[in-house]
Amino acid sequence: MISRIDLRGSAPAEAASGPANGVIDRDLLPRAELDVEAALAKVRPLCEDVHHRGTAAVLELTERFDGVRPEQLRVPAEALEKALAGLDPAVRAALEESIRRARIVHRDQRRTDSTVQVVPGGTVTERWVPVERVGLYVPGGRAVYPSSVVMNVVPAQEAGVGSLAVTSPPQAEFGGLPHPTILAACALLGVDEVYAAGGAQAIAMFAYGTAECAPAQLVTGPGNIYVAAAKRLLKGVIGIDSEAGPTEIAVLADDSADAAHVAADLISQAEHDVVAAAVLVTPSEALAEAVEAELETQVPATKHSERIAEALSGRQSGIVLVDSLEHGLAVVNAYAAEHLEIQTEDAARWAARVRNAGAVFVGPYAPVSLGDYAAGSNHVLPTGGCACHSSGLSVQSFLRGIHVVDYTRDALAEVTHHVVALAEAEDLPAHGAALKARFAWNVPENSK
Repeated sequence: MISRIDLRGSAPAEAASGPANGVIDRDLLPRAELDVEAALAKVRPLCEDVHHRGTAAVLELTERFDGVRPEQLRVPAEALEKALAGLDPAVRAALEESIRRARIVHRDQRRTDSTVQVVPGGTVTERWVPVERVGLYVPGGRAVYPSSVVMNVVPAQEAGVGSLAVTSPPQAEFGGLPHPTILAACALLGVDEVYAAGGAQAIAMFAYGTAECAPAQLVTGPGNIYVAAAKRLLKGVIGIDSEAGPTEIAVLADDSADAAHVAADLISQAEHDVVAAAVLVTPSEALAEAVEAELETQVPATKHSERIAEALSGRQSGIVLVDSLEHGLAVVNAYAAEHLEIQTEDAARWAARVRNAGAVFVGPYAPVSLGDYAAGSNHVLPTGGCACHSSGLSVQSFLRGIHVVDYTRDALAEVTHHVVALAEAEDLPAHGAALKARFAWNVPENSK
């Protein structure tokens, strides 16, 4: 059901001797094949159509790809109210707790303005200013993601974004509206601007605007390969969080791990999609065999067993055997998983040495599923190895740092000769002249 990759005997010298930063051949590691560049050719005409025809194009493309044509793009207020009124009380309580915990974490992320005195009379202040308007994408398809509403909306609200709009693909069984649980989550969070649109056309709607939807400065949220391609195509027009792809879980484990827990956690992420990635990295062949046995037992008992089995048997999933935990740490740092579980003895110590991961889950009682819903952390995370250079969604994603420079005459005079020297070294003498003009071409003697 799941393949093995044996890297034993290939540990880089650095990984074998100590620091887990040895060179690992990433091509040997499991990874989904996603050609975003190829998808660009397909989404380009769609985005251009939305750019030129607006709402009409979005509605036509929605009918073409989702099999339903909404009466209007914007979801009526009464539909949001109805969805919230009809929400299962247990689901409502769970969403409210998820929101509460997310607010606790994200509120503490809000940066405050800071002023630094560089020299007497010369200060630089960094102001943190929220984006004015954001479009938040919530995927549809095989599953329903009210949790993604929470993960997108809460940090934007805590950042102080003034205008929020959510979009999610329309569902034929709900009369061309997004799933009612999505609508209920929006209502719980006080978001009243919601659209029934998905795919590349929804990203273009936020980028260019339509008669119904004003353009946004930033779009966030995960989606399929066409959403990722539209983000790549339009990121010069609109800011993006990341090109999030299929979900990933990697587990670094030793003999102390419970094979049943590890298997259940791999299955939990494979449940998302047939291209979801589930990877176990371990120096223990006994654990590998036990996890394989657990998968054979647990997968057939799950609701989405066919989908899970396809994901686990794909090239993006596997059990990677390594020489030691040190070698394993080098492997997971090279893999840079969206979600990384550490199920080892002294798990906190190993987790502290992780360099590349979207989020790290420490020990047997912090499974990825907790982070998906109610840990307080954010589950919109970098995928496809992008965790080596990118972060997950946070309050900071919705803020911009603006430097405010304030110098007195004396402070400027004191540094003018340095500016002039650098300007002339770059053959840009007018830069220096702009300063000298303020002193009638006469820099104070002590500044020459």
